[in-house]
Amino acid sequence: MVNAAVHPVDERPTLGRGFAAALQHLAVMVAMPITAVLLIGRSLRLDDADTRALLCAALLFSGVGTILQSTGRFSLGAGLPFVMLPGGAAVVLFLQIAQESNPATASGAVILTALAGIVVVPVARRLVTRLPAVVIACMVLVIGVNLVKVAGNLVVAPDERPSVGAVGLAALTIVATVLAHRFLPRGWRRLSVLAGMIVGGIAAAVTGRFHLRTGSEVVQWPQLFPFGTPHFDVLAAVPLLVFGIGSMAEAAGQTVLNARVVGKEIDAPVTVGRTIRGDAVTSLLSGLFGGPSMVTSGENIGLVRLTGVRSRYVTALTGVLLVVVAFVAPIGRLVNSLPGPVVGGTATIVFAMIIVAALGMFRAIDVDAETTLLTAAAALTAGLLPILVPGLYRAFPADLRLLLGSGVTMTALVGVATHLALRGRTRGGSPSRPGPSGVTRRSAA
Repeated sequence: MVNAAVHPVDERPTLGRGFAAALQHLAVMVAMPITAVLLIGRSLRLDDADTRALLCAALLFSGVGTILQSTGRFSLGAGLPFVMLPGGAAVVLFLQIAQESNPATASGAVILTALAGIVVVPVARRLVTRLPAVVIACMVLVIGVNLVKVAGNLVVAPDERPSVGAVGLAALTIVATVLAHRFLPRGWRRLSVLAGMIVGGIAAAVTGRFHLRTGSEVVQWPQLFPFGTPHFDVLAAVPLLVFGIGSMAEAAGQTVLNARVVGKEIDAPVTVGRTIRGDAVTSLLSGLFGGPSMVTSGENIGLVRLTGVRSRYVTALTGVLLVVVAFVAPIGRLVNSLPGPVVGGTATIVFAMIIVAALGMFRAIDVDAETTLLTAAAALTAGLLPILVPGLYRAFPADLRLLLGSGVTMTALVGVATHLALRGRTRGGSPSRPGPSGVTRRSAA
C-alpha cells in the first residue's frame, strides 16, 4: 500500500514502471552529450580512441551528475528530478580556449571554474542576482550564435572544399529533425533530434559517406588527463569563469522552476546552493578526464510535465543507465562513425534553439527602455564582433587577444559596465526608464 504522506517527488516507483520512465529520459537527453563530444573531437581533430574516451567520460559524468542532483546526497544536488549534461556554452568556450592556447589549458580552465563554483556557493545567491537580466539574455544569444558557427564548420571537413553532397546531407538531417517533431506522437517529440541524427546516418550509409569504425573492444574507458597535465592559466580561464557566474544565475531560476513543476516546497537559497555545488563537483570530475563543464539541465522538465512521473528516483535510475552505456565500446564506435555533415546538421539545429531561447528571454525585458536598449546594443556589439570578424584582434598580444576574442566574456563585461554607467545616469535625472529585472530560466546553454 502506498504511503499517502510520501510526496510524488520522493515516491519509489516499481522497477518496471521506473525503468520505462528512465528510458524515456535517457532517450531525450543522450543526444546532447553525443553532439558535444563529436563537436570537440572533430574540431580538435582527435583520433578515434581519444574521442571514444571523451564520449565515455561525457556519458559517465552526465550519469554521475544526474544521480547526485536527483538524490541530493551529501548536499551535492537539489534532490529534484534533474538531469545533467555538458553545457552548450561550456563546450564552445572549451573549444575556444583549446584552440587559442591548447587543450591542456582548456582542461585547466574547467577545473579552475569548478573549484571557484565550490568556493563561492555560500555567497552565490547574492552574486548571481547582480547580473542584469538583459546582460544574461545577451550572453545566451552570443553563445547561440557562436555555437551555430562552430557546428556549421563541421559540415565540411577541414581543408576540404564545400560540396553539394555534404550540404545536402546536413540539410536532410535538419529537415528530418523538424519532420520528426511534426509527425511523432506528442510524447515522443523530444526524441526528434535523435531521430534526425538516425535518418542522417542512414542517408550517409546509402550515399557511401558512412564508414563504420572497426574494433573488437567490448568495453571502453575514460582517460585521466587525456590532453596531458592540466595547465592553469587564470586569464585563459576568464571566459569560463564568467560563464560560471551566469550559469549560477540560471541554476537558481531552474531550481525554482523544477520545484514548481513537481509541486515540491523548497528552501530556495539552500536548494540552489546544493544545485550549484552538484554542478561544480561534477564539472571538476569532467575536467580531470578532459571534458567540458557540466550543467544541470531542464531538458527533462517537459517530459515530467507530459508523463506526470515526478519521482527523482526515476531520473536517478536514468543516471545509472547513462553510467552503464558510457562503457559500451560498440556504441562509442557507432557514434564516432557519424560523418561531419550529420553531426554538423544535428548540432546546428540543437544550438540554434539557444538563440531562440535568448529571444524568448528578451520578451520579458523592457527593451524600449533607453538604458536596456543601449546596454543590449553595447553588449551584443562587443560579443558578436569577434565571432563575425575572427581576425579582428589578431594584432593584439596573445593574452589580451584571448580575452577580447571571447564573445561571451566581452558581452558580460561590456554589458555590466554599460548597465552600471547608464543606471548611474538614470539616478542623476535622466528620463530613461530602467528595464524590469527577474529570475532567469535556465536555457540550453
